[in-house]
Amino acid sequence: MIPIASGVRVWIATGHTDMRRGMNSLGLLVQEAFKRDPHGGDLYVFRGKRGKLIKILWHDGLGMSLYAKRLERGRFLWPSSTDGVVTITPAQLGYAAGGHRLADATTYLATAGGGLIAGI
Repeated sequence: MIPIASGVRVWIATGHTDMRRGMNSLGLLVQEAFKRDPHGGDLYVFRGKRGKLIKILWHDGLGMSLYAKRLERGRFLWPSSTDGVVTITPAQLGYAAGGHRLADATTYLATAGGGLIAGI
């Protein structure tokens, strides 16, 4: 489990990303496509084309980390956005990384007071 400090934002790259990319390439994508600082402490989540793999890029203040999760069955269902990126809460990320749909995570957390997915 990633120890996420309060106030950290979780950014989801909508669509699919080439999962051959490593941390340097994903960091460059964050800078150029999303106009965000990959060293700012936020988490950036990317999904592969088949939907079975996600990668999370995170700089904890000491160094860059790249986490990956591959589902044995099922797939991650991703939100769509015209801007190419949405933000969610760390709790929603934990729920979604458990194999749940992000839409289900939004509904669950909205009723539990956790907030909704917000378009950026």
